[in-house]
Amino acid sequence: MLKHIGIELLAIGEDWLKGRMPVDDRTRQPAGILHGGATCALGESLASIASSMCVDLATHRVVGTEISASHIRSAREGYVYGVCRPLHVGRRSHVWDVRITDQEGKMVSVVRMTATVLNY
Repeated sequence: MLKHIGIELLAIGEDWLKGRMPVDDRTRQPAGILHGGATCALGESLASIASSMCVDLATHRVVGTEISASHIRSAREGYVYGVCRPLHVGRRSHVWDVRITDQEGKMVSVVRMTATVLNY
């Protein structure tokens, strides 16, 4: 999914992960604005990567079990940026907050994703 819609990882911090996604023909809806599903894909991708970094991948895997998004403003071109931070990192579940902004730093969407940690 990341490669298909152009999601890139930009930076990793101690408790955050940052990525970006282009607003182009792959990610716009017919009205010419960023598709809400593409926004959710960015949020879920960042949260899933962050969640995977919190477990031993030799013995566990993580799967997204819930996602919600509040779309605040639209974007028509350029890039949107997502910063993912943990709200809860437990043994069996992780909850992530992803703030998505436009190139000017204006809030576009807020995505929350829950992941379940499974044993192999």
